[in-house]
Amino acid sequence: MNLRELQEKIAGEIVLSENPGKTIKKWREIFEVSQQDVARYLNISSSVISDYESGRRKSPGAGTIKKIVQALIEIDKSRGGKVINNFLKENVEDAILDMRDFEYVVSAKEIVEAIDGQNYTKNVDLDRGVMGYSIIESLKAILKFNAFDYFRVYGWNTQRALFFNGVRYGRSPMIAIRAHPLTPAMVVYIRPDRVDELAIKLAELENVPLIATKLDVQKVIERLRSF
Repeated sequence: MNLRELQEKIAGEIVLSENPGKTIKKWREIFEVSQQDVARYLNISSSVISDYESGRRKSPGAGTIKKIVQALIEIDKSRGGKVINNFLKENVEDAILDMRDFEYVVSAKEIVEAIDGQNYTKNVDLDRGVMGYSIIESLKAILKFNAFDYFRVYGWNTQRALFFNGVRYGRSPMIAIRAHPLTPAMVVYIRPDRVDELAIKLAELENVPLIATKLDVQKVIERLRSF
């Protein structure tokens, strides 16, 4: 990912979000930038940014969103580019076994059926759309990922299924998801030893379907690529 791709990713997520104001706030907090700093950069009142984020003001147009994203980037650059540099790192790549955006929205139910999955969160609705998936080697992710690397596994959208390979009990992935500001559309464990009760509870708290499959990772990839 280069800087332009990062800007496009952030702007695209805001534009496509069902709640653009909330998504603007999420990215502002990721960059650790205050409403006042953004407003100062844009030469507007901080109350305007507050109104956008709270939904009191109509969602900004594409031009304003572009300026807000540019403000986040430029403010971070002026502070040494810590956030930008973390997003642009390449050390995450070998922990991602496969990553793809679907050409159309696929329902969580369809994915569960395709991978012969077992749903461990019976009280979480599977009637939701999924726009892509990332398959992560769990141990490598634990050893290599920092907080910013987790953003990169979401690709171009957060409406995504995260698959974890090499999981034993499933606590660590759900703890990481629970602690992270982004929430996937669903989580799937590939051939876990078993699914821990804590993982199930955390998934339910996040309202994320937690699925397990007995298929091996290559078979999972093959079936996901059929969509």
